[in-house]
Amino acid sequence: MVRCDSALSHRAVDPTMIRILAVADEIDRALAGPRLRTLRPDLILSCGDLPFEYLEYLRREAEAPLLYVHGNHDPSPRRGIVSAYLPATYVAHSPTHVVGCVSIEDRWEDEFGLRIAGLGGSIRYNSGHNQYTQAEMRGRVRRLTRRTRIRRWRDGRRVDIVIAHSPPLDCGDEPDVPHRGFSAFHRLIERLEPQFMLHGHIHPYGRPKPDRTIGRTRIVNVIPYRLLEIEP
Repeated sequence: MVRCDSALSHRAVDPTMIRILAVADEIDRALAGPRLRTLRPDLILSCGDLPFEYLEYLRREAEAPLLYVHGNHDPSPRRGIVSAYLPATYVAHSPTHVVGCVSIEDRWEDEFGLRIAGLGGSIRYNSGHNQYTQAEMRGRVRRLTRRTRIRRWRDGRRVDIVIAHSPPLDCGDEPDVPHRGFSAFHRLIERLEPQFMLHGHIHPYGRPKPDRTIGRTRIVNVIPYRLLEIEP
């Protein structure tokens, strides 16, 4: 059983439900102070392009584990340097990893009975960090898919959630080059059949982006945040 809500929920929740707070791209002041505690997330997932200090704050205040991938405006974990697109004050004080949180770039983690895999970054449109061609993303998808399927053969557990920065091609993306999705994500979804694929990158600008589906997988744009309740 899955529930998906974009607003705060004040009703009683079945304790068997795992409450997931998914965030991306935009800081939401509603998550400051008591409202974050009202959400009571068991787990936080970040789809990229948020200040690392903000993610550390969410993890600390919610007292919940936080898994994340990188967006195209985040520091590069591979090159050990930060993005030129961030403000100078942010660049000067930002590490390449979020303190106290877990990067799941090109890998997965098991939390609360859920297997969560991650593939961050956007389509390559300039020389910035965390950008990939369609061919490069196909290679990342192929490697992640192979490893997760081998693990499933060993322990019988499938991937429940994929977090990415960008959406699948022609499934919630935009026609301009920087905001095109990845064609390889269709193969990823076909092979792994996760319950959810969560992403950011496509800003709603005040207009809610509808959820989409590919097979049994719900594609959710989580900007600025979504609260998911999933039965493990």
